[in-house]
Amino acid sequence: MPLQGFDHVVLTVADIDATIAFYVDALGMEPVTFGGGRRALAFGRNKINLHRAGQEFEPKALRPTPGSADLCLVTDDALETVIARLAAHGVPIEEGPVDRTGALGPIRSV
Repeated sequence: MPLQGFDHVVLTVADIDATIAFYVDALGMEPVTFGGGRRALAFGRNKINLHRAGQEFEPKALRPTPGSADLCLVTDDALETVIARLAAHGVPIEEGPVDRTGALGPIRSV
């Protein structure tokens, strides 16, 4: 069974509106509403579905907890451009730039 990638990822969050505002403003994702008013974020061919903690949709993770996921997003922009955009939106960089091993090989990350 050769897998080809993700269809979507689900993030459990404390505040869906605040989450959408961050990902739209700081990272340029597109907000999406689908199936009965559910909310998500789209970018490229990818989608992040959002569940509000305590009001998750079924099926869900066994112990959904806000902030319990790490995402590594890839861009063609120069790392300096990414750092400047994050700074412009008041997003602190916790670590980096650092070398990491990505899904397809070595990457530089913040």
